[in-house]
Amino acid sequence: MEERRWVRAAGTSEMEFYQRASSKDRSWAGFECALYDTSGGLVEVPAALSYHVSMHVGAPVFASCRCDGPIHKRLQTAGDIDIVPFGCAAAWEDDGPTSMLSMRLSPALVRSVADSMGLNPDRLYIEPQLQIKDPKLQHLGWAVKAELEAIDPFGRLYAESLGTALAVHMLRRYAPRIELPAGRGLSKRQLNRILEYIHDHLGSDLSLAELSEVIGVSASHLKAQFKESTGTPVHQYIVQRRVNYAVELLSGGKRRLSEVALQAGFADQSHMARCMRRVIGMTPSGVIARHS
Repeated sequence: MEERRWVRAAGTSEMEFYQRASSKDRSWAGFECALYDTSGGLVEVPAALSYHVSMHVGAPVFASCRCDGPIHKRLQTAGDIDIVPFGCAAAWEDDGPTSMLSMRLSPALVRSVADSMGLNPDRLYIEPQLQIKDPKLQHLGWAVKAELEAIDPFGRLYAESLGTALAVHMLRRYAPRIELPAGRGLSKRQLNRILEYIHDHLGSDLSLAELSEVIGVSASHLKAQFKESTGTPVHQYIVQRRVNYAVELLSGGKRRLSEVALQAGFADQSHMARCMRRVIGMTPSGVIARHS
């Protein structure tokens, strides 16, 4: 009988994991899943590089969880779900062994699905969700688990359709629809125009004067109205978009760091590293290691 190989997660971890099944060698596009037995204990993971949906599939355990907010303590039972959005760090502590299903959606897949739903991918925001009971997500989770464990699986097309359905439901249910206050901020047309321009010119040395000309307002008005409309200063928004784009490039294949930095609009490799550390708590080398 083959001896079980238990490993610890990246980050600070006393919890150990035994991988029972994985999609690693199945070439699922934008969707990675794994089924784990866990030992109990504490695990702290750095900022997520994907949208992470985990579902409890084992014995009930008392657990505490934190994700960019207060600590939640609960009895975790089969079907309970946590959603950790892209860029959020999280920590879990279980009082005993159990099993869990990990489902990760790439930012590129979520953006593509959002665009197909008529949502602006550059304005997506999903709140962390802890110990939710969502029948539709549970149905998809059990289907993913069955596919991972099947002797004769349905295959890549079926699995990717589950990933797409997961993204659709997550966006419909947990991505708030942000409405602009009447008479305040940029108009919907102006906001869409400026976000599209930023997206199309991330690799350029964007200036406030250039951006204000795009929608025909003064630089001072753009600063105030952009923050009013999005909740984020324009310069911070651009840095966040550049970091997200750099993560996608680094996750998608072997590229030189200097090439990625320039393509994402950073001054150089060091500038990219500083911004990534500030926004997602990881360096470019850390991102590469997570996807190797």
